[in-house]
Amino acid sequence: MEFTGKKVLVVGTGKSGIAAFALLKKKQADLILFEGNKDAKIEEIREKAEVFSDARIVIGELPDEVKKNLDIVVLSPGVPTDLPMVNDFRDRGVLIIGEIELAYQCAKGDILAITGTNGKTTTTALLGEIMEHVKDDVKVVGNIGIPYTSVADETKEDTVTVAEISSFQLETAVEFKPKVTAILNITPDHLNRHHTMENYIAAKESITKNQDSAGVCVLNYDDTVLREFGKTLSCKAVYFSSREKLQDGFYLDGENILFAEAGKTTVVCNVNELNLLGRHNYENVMAATAMAYYYGVSFDKIKEVLVRFKAVEHRIEYVTEKRGVKFYNDSKGTNPDAAIQGIRAMNRPTFLIGGGYDKQSEYDEWIEAFDGKVKKLVLIGATREKIANTAKKHGFHEFVFADTLEEAVNICYENAVSGDAVLLSPACASWDMFQSYEQRGEMFKEIVTGLKE
Repeated sequence: MEFTGKKVLVVGTGKSGIAAFALLKKKQADLILFEGNKDAKIEEIREKAEVFSDARIVIGELPDEVKKNLDIVVLSPGVPTDLPMVNDFRDRGVLIIGEIELAYQCAKGDILAITGTNGKTTTTALLGEIMEHVKDDVKVVGNIGIPYTSVADETKEDTVTVAEISSFQLETAVEFKPKVTAILNITPDHLNRHHTMENYIAAKESITKNQDSAGVCVLNYDDTVLREFGKTLSCKAVYFSSREKLQDGFYLDGENILFAEAGKTTVVCNVNELNLLGRHNYENVMAATAMAYYYGVSFDKIKEVLVRFKAVEHRIEYVTEKRGVKFYNDSKGTNPDAAIQGIRAMNRPTFLIGGGYDKQSEYDEWIEAFDGKVKKLVLIGATREKIANTAKKHGFHEFVFADTLEEAVNICYENAVSGDAVLLSPACASWDMFQSYEQRGEMFKEIVTGLKE
């Protein structure tokens, strides 16, 4: 795809927009930057990044003379693809892509790409570390926090890029073709954006749409949607399971992770050798292992990384212990299914902090997963009433409201006794009170660190 001299509109001025604009500037595209917030100030946008200092910036609404001359529109992931403005571009025949497609068009080397509702960040970080153990030039990018566009121009033919890809990013992929992909699981999430589960599933599954017989897709056998999807693929489907013994694939058998192929079984590792807690993390380990193995990495090399790898920040991250109470930061538990994994990983009575931005999720299964472990649920944010009503419906009445995260932490600490845990695992996005789940997690850690013994 050629960008030199093309009239390109970049929509969005956040981290993704900055990286996309910078890459396109290097490619000598004829650029316009668009910010849909009519109250935004051009001076403030210029101050966000040096690359915007001499940019042509349009705020609020695009003039028709701009729309009719465009060749390409690059959408940031947070921009819904069904906005009237985007539909107008489509009707005009303008090519609409996102940052992942833009980066793919400009990058070299092989791509290993991971999607799914939960576990993406841990699996991406683990696979990235495995690849760094065996390859000289590895980039770990995407939804993990580093825009692919920010490193695409640095890649070479022998570069391996490990990418965490969200459903938002996949909506605007066109020719994106990873060598190895993985879909870890699919549970309800982002229905405020995708509207239906069918749309959400289709977005996730589209990570494989350009793969052919030379490619590999790693799938969760325990997810019935993905198990059936594997039968439709043009590429090789490889399964992993934490619940069933597979004749071919990776599976958990007692405390061992095994690999079965052509009648032969290999022990990959014992879960007691890992620093990661919980069945969901053993699934992440199997997915990363499968991707590395089918890319050509030996089990010996893979295991060297598995046994030293530690949990990623904000994902059931141990913070500290005070007065015998252990604190865990699971701010990345931004939907009920992710938060269920957080609860399951706890091995002591738990004070749970939940609630946040409403993504139209339902919380029944999350409440049911408390299973006697949760001593008290402290609720914050826009969803607190909705979650409280769900809790009452399921006979759980040990909940209180807090107006701030600091108040929630203090309630937990004042009531917890030695041997308890305090877990921030909100089951909701952060955007009602925080800029991101990272900011929410960092604030939690700061508050916890400041508690008096």
